[in-house]
Order: sequence, then structure tokens, then C-alpha cells
Amino acid sequence: MAVYALGDIQGCYEPLQRLLDLLNFDPAADRLWLVGDLVNRGPQSVDVLRLLRELGEQAITVLGNHDLTLLAVAAGQVKPKRKDTFHTVLDAPDAAELLDWLRQQPLLHHDEPLGFTLVHAGLPPQWDLPLAQRCAAELETVLRGPDASDFLGRMFGTEPRRWRSGLTGYDRLRFIVNALTRIRFCTVDGALSLAENGPPGSQGKSLLPWFAVPGRRNANLNILFGHWAALGYYRAPGIYALDSGCVWGNRLTAIRLDASDAPVFSVPAVPLPA
Repeated sequence: MAVYALGDIQGCYEPLQRLLDLLNFDPAADRLWLVGDLVNRGPQSVDVLRLLRELGEQAITVLGNHDLTLLAVAAGQVKPKRKDTFHTVLDAPDAAELLDWLRQQPLLHHDEPLGFTLVHAGLPPQWDLPLAQRCAAELETVLRGPDASDFLGRMFGTEPRRWRSGLTGYDRLRFIVNALTRIRFCTVDGALSLAENGPPGSQGKSLLPWFAVPGRRNANLNILFGHWAALGYYRAPGIYALDSGCVWGNRLTAIRLDASDAPVFSVPAVPLPA
């Protein structure tokens, strides 16, 4: 059995199929971990969701910001943007089943035997693993419950920027969403800055990539994440960034988690000439 972690797909179904072929992926034995952002901007979001739903327990995905936005659009809480391609899901005959499957997915997955933690964007420096797991579980409970639609209409925004244990209600949930699905840069004391999306070095002087904050409480983890196409595939001790910008015409990337050296595999967004 092989276990592979894949970067952001964002509706790029054809590169996904080519990457699975490259991996010789066996759905009867192997497993996939997905960093989220399964949908949007690419042309075949509905096919991506159908494939992963059919894989059942062989696929583990965490939700990304585009996945949450799809749920908000489907709930009538926000309008899609001009470049969004959510209609491929919303107009599908099996839309209800796919959306219900999507909102059942976790925000964080941790595998102790393999030694990896999967999130979409990252973890704020104040969170250790138990706190991150509790916060993710809070959000999952809301998404799967009767107040999901109301929450989806209130989750957008940049405040509060910094974690406090006393945060409550939608302020608390909004911070959790932003921490798990939108973080790239923050200050040394852990205040999120969500406007910047360039590579490290492009940010203001007071900001650091979330994984470079000194003394972060999750530095003992091996964290797999996506979300940051401008960072691209990036690897450092305990850090595995897997969004190599497939939807922007670059590559779709996977690493093998059960191999000691975690080898890398990738395919271009557009097939190379024969």
C-alpha cells in the first residue's frame, strides 16, 4: 500500500488523472491525501469531486478556502465571482450528494503512525496539535450541523487577526477558518495578515511566513499544506508545501508519505507534446 499527498487540484481533473497514472495508483490498495481546494477556476470541478467521493475511505481530503466558498455559494450566502467555475458542480444532477459529501470532510487530519499532519493553508504559531485538532473539530461540527448556512454567510472577513482562547461565536469560528484555510503570513506574535499572496520576501517587514515564526508551538509536526501557489513546491524540515500552481498552468505535485525519503512526483498542467 502506498500513501500519496497531492497539492491543490482546483478542478484540474485531466492533470489529476495523468498524475494518478504516473503514480500507478491502485484504488483497491493505495490512499490519497488531498490538501483541499479541490474545486474552482479549473474546468472540471464536478469530475474531481465525483472521483474522490467514489474513492471513499481511500481518499482523505481537508477543506480549502475554495471548497468552503463553494458551500457558501450553494447555500445562497455569497455570489460567485466572475472567474469562479462553481457552476460545473451546482448544475450537476448529483450536486446535492456531492455538496453533502464535501461538507462532511475535515479541516485537519493527523496520522500518528505516518507522522504527518494535513491542513489546507497552515497553522498559526500559537496552536499546538491538540489545540489545532479541537479548533478544527469545532468548525467541522458547525459545517455538518443545522447552523451551517448561517455560518457560511458569516465566515468571510479578516477579523479577529490574532488567536485568543476567549474568542467565542462567529469571531472564533472566523479565526479558525482563516487560520486553517487562508494563512500565509503573520507577525511574530501570531497576528494573521491575509492580504499578501506573493512568495516569501514579497511581504512587509513586520511579517513572516507562518512556518518561519520563531518558537511556533507546532514546529514538532510534519505539516503538509497547499494554498500558496506563489510559494510553489517547497520543502524544509517539518514543512511540505504542495501547491505547485496547476490551475495557473504550472504543475500538479504529489509526494509519497510512506517512503522514507518522501519522493516527489509531478505532471504539467498541459500535456507535453508526444
